[in-house]
Amino acid sequence: MMSYLTSQAIDAAALVASVVAPDRGAVVTFTGLVRDRHAGRRVVSLHYSAYGPMAEQICAGIVADAERRWAVQVAVRHRLGELSVGEVAVAVAVGASHRDAAFDACRWVIDDLKRHVPIWKREQYADGTEAWVDPTAPGGLIANPP
Repeated sequence: MMSYLTSQAIDAAALVASVVAPDRGAVVTFTGLVRDRHAGRRVVSLHYSAYGPMAEQICAGIVADAERRWAVQVAVRHRLGELSVGEVAVAVAVGASHRDAAFDACRWVIDDLKRHVPIWKREQYADGTEAWVDPTAPGGLIANPP
């Protein structure tokens, strides 16, 4: 079984290479980086944690669903642990015969990952405070960890 979660730096070129084939004329990628601001606050680093077995299973399901919906090959990696500003947090690569399917599938995969995979993000701020991020909460932050 492919591992979708990693504590190592993500090699986006390797993800792309894994979806390239002679019959695929399009490769679309999404690379999510740790940004230096969130909700008006300066971010210095963040920490991703996950319920690993469930996250792996859900990622596998999302990849399989995308590959059933479109004629594509999908590769996904998501970082866990401490990350600094500018590091790659998540990467998706989608190979397809044509660009429309590749674009559609890539967008769907990253959106579904964000909605359904049990991965949690805790941001550390320049003022020494930290907060758990919930993209569905007002302002995107929650007071207590999951």
